Amino acid sequence: MLRGRFSQDTHQLVQEFTDSLDNDRVFAEQDIQGSQAHARMLGRQGIITQQEAEQLVSGLERIREEIQKGSFPWRSDLEDVHLNIEHRLTELLGSVGEKLHTGRSRNDQVALDLRLYVSQRVEEWQALLLQLARALTDQAEQHLETILPGYTHLQPAQPVSLAHHLLAYVQMLRRDAERLRQAQERIRVSPLGAAALAGTTYPVDPEEIAREVGFGNSFANSMDAVSDRDFVLEPLFCAATITTHLSRLCEEIILWANPSMGFLGLPDAFATGSSIMPQKKNPDIAELIRGKAAGTFGALQTMLSLIKGLPLAYNRDLQEDKKPFYQADVIVSGSLSLLTAMIAEMEFNPEKMLRAVNSGHLNATELADYLVSKDIPFRTAHQVTGKAVAYAESQGRGLQELKLSELQEFSPQVEEDVFRALDPYQAVARRNSPGGTGFKAVSDQLAAVKAWLESASGDG
Repeated sequence: MLRGRFSQDTHQLVQEFTDSLDNDRVFAEQDIQGSQAHARMLGRQGIITQQEAEQLVSGLERIREEIQKGSFPWRSDLEDVHLNIEHRLTELLGSVGEKLHTGRSRNDQVALDLRLYVSQRVEEWQALLLQLARALTDQAEQHLETILPGYTHLQPAQPVSLAHHLLAYVQMLRRDAERLRQAQERIRVSPLGAAALAGTTYPVDPEEIAREVGFGNSFANSMDAVSDRDFVLEPLFCAATITTHLSRLCEEIILWANPSMGFLGLPDAFATGSSIMPQKKNPDIAELIRGKAAGTFGALQTMLSLIKGLPLAYNRDLQEDKKPFYQADVIVSGSLSLLTAMIAEMEFNPEKMLRAVNSGHLNATELADYLVSKDIPFRTAHQVTGKAVAYAESQGRGLQELKLSELQEFSPQVEEDVFRALDPYQAVARRNSPGGTGFKAVSDQLAAVKAWLESASGDG
């Protein structure tokens, strides 16, 4: 179809090497959507007759039906999805089909198709993020007053509410969803009308095409329009960030499911056994989600490497812009769906969590704060508490298990009310500073998260 300038047919090896049909036929629907919008614009602008525009739209609709039914005659010798559809349209309509490409190039055509596809997949990511955030929020609501050790350096630090811990991941997902929402504003920019790179002499209406395909804006510079791939890079960065957050959550699930912690029981449907050890219940799904995050990092790096040396405007290198996004899409959508289902069925073990809280001297900060309330400078209180911890450890007891007289050896200001301060439940309950782990503070966080989920679902 495109070889009027050439006297030889394309070499078979070249044809095989440049064939992109297997990669781009996935957005045949987007190609038809963009082509129908382009045909209608050509008719409205008087570039072709209104009757011809209607014929083109109807012909494209028939092709859509053929593709949906699986009867479309795909031909590898036609190189890509665009030429396949245009060739079939010409078969159906004759010379009228050849008018579809008036005022556009494959450069702006493929950019529009890919933008439509990326936007639709990113919209799906947004919905899946909300589902996972909702599953975590539901678990948090059931465990507002369940307490467990909070860690720094993976060492027991202070007791926290399990709901508070789970809602920390909801905040990560909320930022992920917000980044995707903002990215959509830049993805949904129509490049159609830029033609090959310099615009066109036809009186096209890019703004009208943008509105018709559901985009908010059209391009500002025709050279940028056909060469820009920020709209792929930005979602890939978001994908890498999303899977980083999922990987962190999965790492905690893996640790908590270990019998030495036993903070949760893995649902049987999301675990596997061992080929040799009958007792094993392996967190394979969490491990695979953690591992697959590397694929999104690779996709982002591939895309950055692909475009970093490209001069303006379009270059054939950009044919390779789809594979990284497809790879990331499979990982993000699959990981979010699986993790949501697993979280919904997960059962936590509050008794084992409380047992862990009562070992490791997690209430040491409470003793220091208690001493401060007795008008002892914090640095002094810190030293006194450290000595008390060392003593309790040498006795194989927790601070709360020491006698009042023993605690008074370290500070005469200690009184009977110290044992209320050392109660881990009270330690959590008192921390009601904004965003803190206190039950009132976490209740406020829950209310805010639920309001966001309702609002975000409505926006979607």
